[in-house]
Amino acid sequence: MKNYINWALRLIPALILLQTLFFKFTAHPDSVAIFSKLHAEPFGRIFSGVLELITAVLILNPKTTFWGAVLGLVTMIGAIASHIFILGIDTNNDGGKLFYLALTVFVFCVILLIKLKKGKYE
Repeated sequence: MKNYINWALRLIPALILLQTLFFKFTAHPDSVAIFSKLHAEPFGRIFSGVLELITAVLILNPKTTFWGAVLGLVTMIGAIASHIFILGIDTNNDGGKLFYLALTVFVFCVILLIKLKKGKYE
């Protein structure tokens, strides 16, 4: 059971991060609008997509989960702060979906780091 929980702790944030890549890398109008509002289009959109791809890969590999969780934590702090201070919770009429997904990744990264620090991970 412990192994399933450890996999879920890695898989859920990785899948959230990976599913956003399509929108960032194909210049989906919603993604372009978000990064335009942040005055970071197109470089911020592409850069954050690359960071999220690296983060997902690192989180999925048990040997690099720590670094993936650290990178995910830092990246999601940026995303959450952008929502709170610039974009708003409800971005492009998404009902707060992007904000809550960022919050979910943040929480999972914190849990991973706590488990790794306590030595209770795999």
